[in-house]
Amino acid sequence: QVTLVESGGGLVQAGGSLRLSCQASGRTFVGHSMGWFRQAPGKERESVATISWSAGTTYYADVVKGRFTISRDNAKNTVYLQMNSLKPEDTAVYYCALLAVRTYWGRGTQVTVSS
Repeated sequence: QVTLVESGGGLVQAGGSLRLSCQASGRTFVGHSMGWFRQAPGKERESVATISWSAGTTYYADVVKGRFTISRDNAKNTVYLQMNSLKPEDTAVYYCALLAVRTYWGRGTQVTVSS
């Protein structure tokens, strides 16, 4: 059983920054990639960023490249998403995911960017 708990969401003005955290428990995420996804109202869930176990490989959606940074601390079973230069279109519920044989999801944290 895996439990993923996101934190750090909130309301921020356009141009501002937020740092999301995802704490994993119940199972080590040794060897697994982690990711952040988001879902805006009326839209499908989309991948934002992923990071390999060693952190040697990262992926970013084109719309966040240069603004968001994914990182992880394996000793703390935690993955982070630093979000800078936020835009209103970044408004969504952000979900943490552990990418194993199946995908484990957190419950999400709301990010709202006002114009």
